[in-house]
Amino acid sequence: MIAFGSSFPGRIIPLDIAPGREMILQKSAFLASEAGVELSIHFNKRLGTAFFGGEGFIMQKVAGMGTAFMEIDGDLMEYELAPGQQIVVDTGNVAAFETTVSMEIRQVPGIKNKLLGGEGLFNTLLTGPGKVFLQTMPISGVAMSIYRYLPKTSG
Repeated sequence: MIAFGSSFPGRIIPLDIAPGREMILQKSAFLASEAGVELSIHFNKRLGTAFFGGEGFIMQKVAGMGTAFMEIDGDLMEYELAPGQQIVVDTGNVAAFETTVSMEIRQVPGIKNKLLGGEGLFNTLLTGPGKVFLQTMPISGVAMSIYRYLPKTSG
């Protein structure tokens, strides 16, 4: 028996990896796998992702055959996108998606949304077909939530 735990409160998700069922993971999601699973770096080649996405540019790819385990922050929402179906999410909430899903980083439209929206300047557009995993509370979101309650030093 092997046991392992996550580095932050959240969930550990088993993924069945096989040819045609490869997954792209956020860069900190991979935890462990069976010997038949291959871990590699995945670069999103879309120019907007490189300049604006930050989180989304360098990711991890799991391929091969076997079970891989990913850790996510907070809870998990899972969606199955039909061909051409799209979902727009905050970039930090994308935990993983099948390689059949395409990802694009888009700038939030409108000056009011940028200044008053509170969600950042960029969103991620995921287009199916394929499975998408979203995390409810990335560690960066937790840090920002806690930060406002920390005592401020005067100096």
